[in-house]
Amino acid sequence: FLSFPRHEYFRRILCNLMGQDVENGELPADMEWLGKLVKDISYTNASEFFNFE
Repeated sequence: FLSFPRHEYFRRILCNLMGQDVENGELPADMEWLGKLVKDISYTNASEFFNFE
């Protein structure tokens, strides 16, 4: 059960870094695009790798 807290910690760090990049003007402030990017990094990559449906 340790993998969930690790995943949640990673997701929070990722979102924090991306938020800082948006504030610094390094990423666009497009919430739809940012949400998809976080989902793709946090979920979709692993889902496709392990062939989850």
